[in-house]
Amino acid sequence: MNISPSKENILKKIRKALSHSAPLPFPQSEGTTSVFEPLQQEPEIEFAEQFTRLQGKFIYCINRQELAFQLGSLVKKQDWQKIYCVEDRLIESVAAQLSERLEKTGLATCDVSITGCEYLVARTGSIVMSTAQSSGRTTSVYAPIHICIAFTDQLVYDVKDALQAAKEKYGNNLPSLITFATGPSRTADIEKTLVVGVHGPKEVYLFLVES
Repeated sequence: MNISPSKENILKKIRKALSHSAPLPFPQSEGTTSVFEPLQQEPEIEFAEQFTRLQGKFIYCINRQELAFQLGSLVKKQDWQKIYCVEDRLIESVAAQLSERLEKTGLATCDVSITGCEYLVARTGSIVMSTAQSSGRTTSVYAPIHICIAFTDQLVYDVKDALQAAKEKYGNNLPSLITFATGPSRTADIEKTLVVGVHGPKEVYLFLVES
């Protein structure tokens, strides 16, 4: 096959270029080093600041007894009548107080749902949940109000830390869904006006219990 001189010249340039590796234009952008500043304060404080900035409602509890008091007080104050929760271990300390309001069925008609989580991401104020939890996919998003109960040993700094922790926890059996919930559901698609509670809960409470 005959190749014109101009094409031959182009091919020579390509071969020459391929014989020498090109330097990375931004070598510091490659690798696993975080691009974010190191944590400057306690992860509990960082998470609380980021979470409340996103309109989340944060409650810190020094132990399970305080959790029972704070959660029971909140339910009575808000007068929630139907509370959906299938993770018994989360509310065992307050179950007796709320027994008449607790449900394991009827998520579609409940006032509030209670779940646990996998991790909390301090840098973004995000709650990490998965289908490996007994509450399943829909509990945290179907109810108009979501209450998440978490513990301080579930705090990680960044998203990558949460994913790495999940990989170490589950190995080759990763849950079919891992989701990051960052504050109440919101959108500004309509005339750039922020609307809360569009595709998920309009209120999110996070009870953080000292481990």
